[in-house]
Amino acid sequence: MTRLGGRTFASLRHRDYRLYFAGSAVSFIGTWMQQIAAFWLVLDLTHSPVAVGALALVQTLPVTVFSLVGGSLADRIDVRRMLIASDCVLTVLAATLAALALTDRIQVWHFYALGLVYGIVVALGSPSRHTLVFRIVGRDDLPNAVALSSGLGTTARIVGPALGGLVVAAAGPGIAFATNALSYLVSVAALLAMRLPRRPRAAGAGRVLTGIAETFRFAFGERRVTVTFFAVLLVSTFSFNFDVLLPLLARRTLDEGAAVFGLIASVFGMGALCGALILATVGRARLLLVLGGAAGFGGFQLVLAPQDTLPVVCALLFVIGIFYILWGSSALAVLQLAAPEHLRGRAASLYFFAFMGGAPLGGLIAGSLTSLGGTRLAFASAGVVALTVAAAGALALVRASPRRVEAHPS
Repeated sequence: MTRLGGRTFASLRHRDYRLYFAGSAVSFIGTWMQQIAAFWLVLDLTHSPVAVGALALVQTLPVTVFSLVGGSLADRIDVRRMLIASDCVLTVLAATLAALALTDRIQVWHFYALGLVYGIVVALGSPSRHTLVFRIVGRDDLPNAVALSSGLGTTARIVGPALGGLVVAAAGPGIAFATNALSYLVSVAALLAMRLPRRPRAAGAGRVLTGIAETFRFAFGERRVTVTFFAVLLVSTFSFNFDVLLPLLARRTLDEGAAVFGLIASVFGMGALCGALILATVGRARLLLVLGGAAGFGGFQLVLAPQDTLPVVCALLFVIGIFYILWGSSALAVLQLAAPEHLRGRAASLYFFAFMGGAPLGGLIAGSLTSLGGTRLAFASAGVVALTVAAAGALALVRASPRRVEAHPS
């Protein structure tokens, strides 16, 4: 058991990763507290679900536009300094929201303007975050570190909204925004305490734009990288729209309220956390896990589609959460390990672009399918797409030359 636990948490033996993990734990929870408070306050000010959806759109659209630029920057500048700068900007944004809310001067347009800046900063900084993890733990511990980081993000997604709801109810949204500002300062302190050697890279606008083209050459230059990229892009766009579907599942299919929505979201999160611990214990990045995870993710959504009883829905969402992590986190590790040293940041940005770039389109599709045929049609369509992607990816690998398959065993 001790040996198993040591393998599960192997990357925590790195001092700088422990700092990164602790700082991220605090800032991730703070971020989710702010998200809950922001959506709640926008709804309170406008009484319009469309206004809430518009805020989510404003925050995610910059990912499509700027994430590849962020990857190119991550390969040319010191990633720790990049993250310190981005966290400082996010601190200012959160503090501004707090000041406006606490003085009763906040308006809806403030959320949209600051949300757009937030989305740009996250899009530019996230590739540096993933690249920093690689620099800290190295190739051998990267799959474990990616899995633990995914588990951390999943836990924050469960804990953060719960704490945010309590803070908003007890003290108001302004305190939630202020708490998030303090959480970013904790992350900055953890980054400053690291002992990594600084590795500045020459930067220039022309080279950054050229780097984006090199990102796509990497994506389509090797079959297993191409398969991984499309497995993330297509499944995340068409099959991972749970932010839209879970509240609809609770309200329309199960005919329940916010409490059940919170329950099924937490059950999915607990499954994802379990999947992260499984992946951390395996400690290997394999394309088989990407495709197998996508197949399980889609297959169990097909089983979920016709269900309308809470115990069965919860059991299935727990299993779906496990396969979600096996698919998504394995893909990130596969892309980063396949990239040469000078493309590490762009490999991370390629994943981030694939995972988040199609979110606005996917949300619209999920909502439209639900309006046509309920969550049954939406989950069934998502399941079919994920299974098709997994099958097509496996077929593409089978057709690969024996030499390439042998060189990159999955």
